[in-house]
Amino acid sequence: MRGRGAHEGAFATRRRFALERTIGYVMLGAGYGFAAAVQPGPLQVYLVSQTLSSGWRRALPATLAPLLSDGPIIAVVLLLLSRVPDWLPRYLYIAGGLFLLYLAAKTVGVWRRFGTQDVEIEGTGRRALIRAALVNLLNPAPYLYWSLVTGPILVVGWRQGPANGIGFLVGFYATIIVTMGATVVVFGKAGELGARVNRALLGLSIVVLICFAVYDLWLGITGGRPV
Repeated sequence: MRGRGAHEGAFATRRRFALERTIGYVMLGAGYGFAAAVQPGPLQVYLVSQTLSSGWRRALPATLAPLLSDGPIIAVVLLLLSRVPDWLPRYLYIAGGLFLLYLAAKTVGVWRRFGTQDVEIEGTGRRALIRAALVNLLNPAPYLYWSLVTGPILVVGWRQGPANGIGFLVGFYATIIVTMGATVVVFGKAGELGARVNRALLGLSIVVLICFAVYDLWLGITGGRPV
């Protein structure tokens, strides 16, 4: 009986330790998810421009874009971890820059008609989600982020136990979606201050989109490294 009790006690200790480690991975994923969500990038700028042109309710589904785009990204990175071909980021930068210019041109049309009777609400929530996923998929930053930062953590956690890897992903994506959703709502409420404020913020988002597009094209054409 004493041996059985000792065995059960050791099992409970191991289970408690495994649970604490999984919670640690969830918290670690949440920290990295928050850091990724608050960093200025093409996806964040697109979410803001979509919010200002279509309203935060139509833009909110686009915050789920990482769930669509990051699956292939994680698969590619885990297969090629630390061995991402040198040519891949250059072509992704060029494709992403061209797509950002397209989005900026679409937003310019909305900005010109803003405040008139013939303004058409730009797209639906589903269309915004697809475009946001394309923005993220054509952006080299998630590939580099998962290759150099979060990918190794995920691999180590999964090898220790699948629950750790799953916990890391849950913490990461729950935090990134909630943070980007809060950003959308904040800018949506700011846009409700008046048509003039909304139009000015929309114009600012166009400028930032173009800047990111030019920067991506420059990185792709010259083969430079982001700073």
